[in-house]
Amino acid sequence: MSFLKNASKGGNLFSTYILTVILVIVGYAIIGQLPMLIDLSVSNYDLSQPGSADMKQLSAFFGENKMLFYLVLPFVFSLIALILSVRFLHKRSILSVFTAREFFSWKRFFSAFAIWGSVLGVILVISVNSNPNIEWNVNWSTFFPLLLISLFLIPIQTTCEEVFFRGYLFQALGFSFKKGWIAVLVTGIAFGLMHGANPEVEKLGYSVMIYYIGTGVFLGVIALMDDGLELSMGYHAINNIFAALMLTNDWQAFQTDAVFIDHSAPSFGWDAILTIVILQPLLLFVFSKLYSWKDWKGKFI
Repeated sequence: MSFLKNASKGGNLFSTYILTVILVIVGYAIIGQLPMLIDLSVSNYDLSQPGSADMKQLSAFFGENKMLFYLVLPFVFSLIALILSVRFLHKRSILSVFTAREFFSWKRFFSAFAIWGSVLGVILVISVNSNPNIEWNVNWSTFFPLLLISLFLIPIQTTCEEVFFRGYLFQALGFSFKKGWIAVLVTGIAFGLMHGANPEVEKLGYSVMIYYIGTGVFLGVIALMDDGLELSMGYHAINNIFAALMLTNDWQAFQTDAVFIDHSAPSFGWDAILTIVILQPLLLFVFSKLYSWKDWKGKFI
C-alpha cells in the first residue's frame, strides 16, 4: 500500500479529523503557550503595554535562546496531540503517518539531512565571502545552549509540521480525492499560508509566499514519490537548524545568536530564488535516481 493511502488503515469519520485538528491547535495555541505566559507573569512582564507582545520586545526581555525555546516548545505539545489522535481516535499505527515502509528509514532521513546541509554550507561560504554585510557573530556563552535547542527541539518542530501536513492532512486528502496531485497542491498551499504570519512576510511582502508554497509543494512531491516522510523530514530539519544556528538577521522568524549575522536590508535573496528554481528540482532528480522512483503519472493521477 502506498503512503498516500495509509489513511484507509484506520477510522476516517469527518468528525474525527475535525477533533484531531482542534486538539493539535489546542496543543500549540493554549497548552504550548502556557510556559511562556507563566514565565512572563512570574517576571511581572506587562503585556498590556503597546508592542509588548512584539517578537523583538520579547526577545530583548527573555534573551535570544530562551525566546527560541518558547517559539518551538508548542510544537512538542501539538505533535503529542497529533500522534495520540492517530493512535486512539483514528485507531491506526503511529508509523502509518510517517511512512508506508515497515520501519522508519533513518538512512533516508540522514541522507537528505546531509545532502541539503552540504548545499546550505556551500551557499553560506559564498554568501560570507561575497556579502560585506555578513559578519562573525558567535558568542560562545550563548552558542552551546543554542546548539542544544537547535539539535533537540527544532527537529521536533519540523517533524510536527511534516507529520501534520505531509502525513496526516496529506493522507486525508488522498483518502478523500484519490489524487496525488490534489494532496501535494493543497498541503503545499496550506503549508505556505501557515507561514503567512512570519515576520518575513511583513518585511518582504507576499512574494516570499512563493518560497513557502513552493517548498511545501516540493516536500509533498518527495513524500508522494518516496512513500514516506523520511526525506522531507531530513530536509526540513537541517534547513531550520541551519537558519537558527549558522546565519541570522534582525527581521526573520528565528532571531538567534547564530555564528553569522546578516545586516543587509530585507530582501527576497538570490539564495531563495536559486533554491526554488534550481536546487529543489535538482534534489528531486537526485532523490529519484537514488531511490528509483517509478510511475510518476500513476502517483499523481
